[in-house]
Amino acid sequence: MKKIIYYIKIIQLSFWFVPLIITLGGILLSVLLLYLDTSIEFKPSGLLQYFFTGNAGSARTVLSVISGAMIGIAGTVFSITLVVLTLASSQFGPRLLRNFMHNRLNQTVLGIYLSTYIYCLIILNSVKDNELISFVPSFSVLFAIILTFICVIYLILFIHDVSMSIQPSQVIKSINRELEKDIEDAFSSDLEDNTQEKEYHSIVAKIKNQLKVKSKIANPSSGYLQFIDHKPLLELAKEYNLLIIIHFKPGGYIIKDEIMAGIYSEEEIEDSVIKKIRNLFVTANDKIAFQDAEFAVNQIVEIACKALSPGINDPFTAIACIDYLSSVMCKLTTVKFPPQFVEDSEDVVRIVAEALTFSGMLGAAFNQIRQFGAQSPSVIIRLMESLGRILDFTRNTEQREAVEKHLEMVLETGKSSFQNSHDYADLKERYENAPFQKNT
Repeated sequence: MKKIIYYIKIIQLSFWFVPLIITLGGILLSVLLLYLDTSIEFKPSGLLQYFFTGNAGSARTVLSVISGAMIGIAGTVFSITLVVLTLASSQFGPRLLRNFMHNRLNQTVLGIYLSTYIYCLIILNSVKDNELISFVPSFSVLFAIILTFICVIYLILFIHDVSMSIQPSQVIKSINRELEKDIEDAFSSDLEDNTQEKEYHSIVAKIKNQLKVKSKIANPSSGYLQFIDHKPLLELAKEYNLLIIIHFKPGGYIIKDEIMAGIYSEEEIEDSVIKKIRNLFVTANDKIAFQDAEFAVNQIVEIACKALSPGINDPFTAIACIDYLSSVMCKLTTVKFPPQFVEDSEDVVRIVAEALTFSGMLGAAFNQIRQFGAQSPSVIIRLMESLGRILDFTRNTEQREAVEKHLEMVLETGKSSFQNSHDYADLKERYENAPFQKNT
């Protein structure tokens, strides 16, 4: 089921999915309205005759004008989208292009214009005026005019959205919103776990001694690990009495023929079983956020690093990124991370995965910003303030130690890079005011 959801997610994230659905809807609508025109004999009178076309010539003219205008504007919309993508690539980084490609309004506008164009072509082809038959689809032509008004409204919305979408604050806010949703989907909100802590490393070592045969799963092609279907993987491990050691977590890059998982078993495993296990790992050329919790974090970090580059030199955008990342890390102090050791229904360890930890997420969020912002006192000082606020939210020793380590690294960065003693004094003051003792 998870794999089906994954592929549905991939399709939904593609640029062509929404325009294709809308275009198919336009084709279906043209068929339905033509059926309505052939089923109902309607002769408009009074005020209605000004809204319905009266003859085949006027119907052809209206449909030809609309179809020509729609395909022309569709090309304009596509051109504007390319310009926005170029600006976004230079300002935020090439990896953020997918956020603009996946914008639903952009896809909807393109789909509506293409749909209206094809709709008009189908209706135009149905208009007949010869010695054998005379057919003017009045309702269909009227709806083509209505679609034109809808297209005009969407064009205004599109231009407004494009002008807003290239603003750094909007981009960061949009990514942060997706990140918070991913956190809610991927992490349990139950931080307190009352189950007894086990010595999993010794348990795994014991299982390895019992299962003498070791097999390897190699990656058939280079790429990023996008998805692991854990439920059927656990079922296979239980069915064949296996211990599966996964060497990469989603988002990791695997080289062709590199070992991505090891399998311990009582006897040699059949090739068919190894193939089933291999098929539960999906690699591709790009990263996605489906199981990669660090993906959106890295996107915000990329914006900050791009803003701190000498060519752009925009510390305000970097500070905004730090603020949003701080809120994310405060949220992560309240969640339970996925387990490294996965047990079956009989409490037997079957899968050992690469652990995703609070410390790792904190490093992904702030390490590169600290490194790129070393020459910007305002950025380093805000980073120190944010880490102090995160420290105030920590709930256990592991979290506190991770944050305190980053506080010390930021202080060391300021000490080695700040040229003004007053800037360093401000930084040190914030370090000393961090709530080190509050949660101890």
